[in-house]
Amino acid sequence: MIDIKDLQAIAADRSNIEVSAHTLVRLKERKIKLADIYKGIDNGIIIEQYPDDKYFPSCLILHFRTNGKPLHFVCSMGNNKVYIITVYEPDLKHWEDNYMNRKETPK
Repeated sequence: MIDIKDLQAIAADRSNIEVSAHTLVRLKERKIKLADIYKGIDNGIIIEQYPDDKYFPSCLILHFRTNGKPLHFVCSMGNNKVYIITVYEPDLKHWEDNYMNRKETPK
């Protein structure tokens, strides 16, 4: 499990943050700034944990940007690095209005 304080400690030195090529594409497509991810690391909250991810445990972080829009990004932590895997703006079709809980999918 990732602890937000550990993640913040590693990411305090921004050179310890590696952004995937996939994330760079998504940032451009979605008009999201890398600075929003940095602020999300500093001020966001972990809303889901993925302890069994392929390379390192990862988590989903929620951050509300200065414009009030929610931001989700997935990051992992290992080898004294924080890896940003993907980023997106959550929508109310898939998330409750707090953007912290997924909506139940009909069966």
